[in-house]
Amino acid sequence: MTYPEPELREPDLPRTAKVRPTALRTGWTTGACATAAAKAAVTALVTGVPQRQVEIGLPAGRRVAFPVARCDLADPPGAGAEAVVVKDAGDDPDVTHGAHLTATVGWRDAPGLDLAGGPGVGTVTKPGLGLAVGGPAINETPRRMIGQAVAEVVDLAEVGVRVVISVPGGEVMARKTTNRRLGILGGISILGTTGIVRPFSTASWRASVVQAVHVMAAQGERTVVLCTGGRTERAARALLPDLPEVCFVEVGDFTGAAVTAAVGDGLTRVAFVGMAGKLAKLAAGVLMTHYTRSKVDLSLLGAVTADAGGDPALVAEVVAANTGRHAYELWTDAGLLRPAGDLLCARVRQVLLRFAGHAVDVDVAMVDFAGEHLVASAGRWAA
Repeated sequence: MTYPEPELREPDLPRTAKVRPTALRTGWTTGACATAAAKAAVTALVTGVPQRQVEIGLPAGRRVAFPVARCDLADPPGAGAEAVVVKDAGDDPDVTHGAHLTATVGWRDAPGLDLAGGPGVGTVTKPGLGLAVGGPAINETPRRMIGQAVAEVVDLAEVGVRVVISVPGGEVMARKTTNRRLGILGGISILGTTGIVRPFSTASWRASVVQAVHVMAAQGERTVVLCTGGRTERAARALLPDLPEVCFVEVGDFTGAAVTAAVGDGLTRVAFVGMAGKLAKLAAGVLMTHYTRSKVDLSLLGAVTADAGGDPALVAEVVAANTGRHAYELWTDAGLLRPAGDLLCARVRQVLLRFAGHAVDVDVAMVDFAGEHLVASAGRWAA
């Protein structure tokens, strides 16, 4: 099928991210900091000793120590505890840098962990985020990290612990984010898939993407696999297990820069693996997808829905969707994920071929939000 060709755009970086005179520091996600605060508070609850430092495990297995800014015991002893870890976002321009991630903990009658959001943590009010409507905006990976950290201190099969995560001033911080548009009200989100904040939105991260392509080309490889993050990279490795590690490049927002480098280095194949939101932005011709410079074009997703055989009511729902993920869920519920996803991947493939001047072959894959399954494709992959 031939699609109308969108204007190809590679927006400039945010002004604050353009010039950095020194090497950039990585930082810690709100999820990692909340996990550290929770473990410190539970440890204090169990031992009766305020904690000044705590160690947690990140999803990839690395162990990291965090300073604890404050740790208090409730009166009487054993009734509860509270700990604070201050977020250090490194050199990423992050509105939550310096936030006081606070965990307030106590015992509960039933075994297991009861995790809740307190003041400054947003409440989910719309679908499409992979979180329960009405619940706290604490994403899946931080939830799992907090559970694992608490389990290092107590046996959750035997005892029950309630953990409330709060962020003083979080509602004010959230005004500088897209949370309200996404239906997250009253505070920030507790985020992170790796625990680590890398400066995705900086010129240095763009340079590191280009450098990664150059490194693999210098080793004689001719296929580069572009992944948007950690989960998509895991999916890509499962799809292309015979390729060496050097071929997989985590591009973040800088797909255009990576494709330009691939063409310049004479590569023959670009494989892109992403999720619905990033694919929707690329399908609209946007090659630098930082959230401050692009948004999901829901009208495009509506057109894809119609092309895939969706009825007018479904098209209207998709056009009014809250996020790209919400559109994905609507397709899934309607039994149209495969045909609509394939059409979206085909549009992305067309955009990348045009951007590359047809100098490379392009394959595109959409994976689910866990990064575990291929759900749609264009090019050599068959979903």
